Amino acid sequence: MDTGQGNGAGRSTASDPDRLRRLLRAKDRMDSASHEPWPVARLAQVSHVSPAHFARMFKDAFGVPPHRYLLTRRIERATALLRDSTLPILDIALQTGWNSLGTFGRTFRDITGESPGDFRARMRAMPHALAEAPACYVSAALRPGLTIAVSEKRRREEGAQNGATETEDMP
Repeated sequence: MDTGQGNGAGRSTASDPDRLRRLLRAKDRMDSASHEPWPVARLAQVSHVSPAHFARMFKDAFGVPPHRYLLTRRIERATALLRDSTLPILDIALQTGWNSLGTFGRTFRDITGESPGDFRARMRAMPHALAEAPACYVSAALRPGLTIAVSEKRRREEGAQNGATETEDMP
């Protein structure tokens, strides 16, 4: 018999304001410091739940796992810095939470389809009417649609390239 004081097993996160508030607290922490490491255990501590429970609740509430959400925020911040600053790409990588330029470049390319340098060059070549739009709209419009894991996206692209190579080689 559920007296309302138990662990709430069976209730969805969306119908439990306390759980949603805890998740939003962790999400806000990631948003404000996306450059910091945010392992699930640290996020779970912020939300006062176990790591496994946090990961399930986060995905249920927001539609993506915590790691993928954090990647999206980091790439979003990196695209803004590439577009709006003259900082070296290495500095942008370090400021947005990557420890290596290679990892940043590979992840950026996997998500956006182009290297950070190519992205910056394309943004600089475009006429900028973006200054007239509110920053929140620009960020939302340029937010990467990270609906699958980066590693899965990479595997699919490699499979498509290998399939194209094999069919081109056939007589």
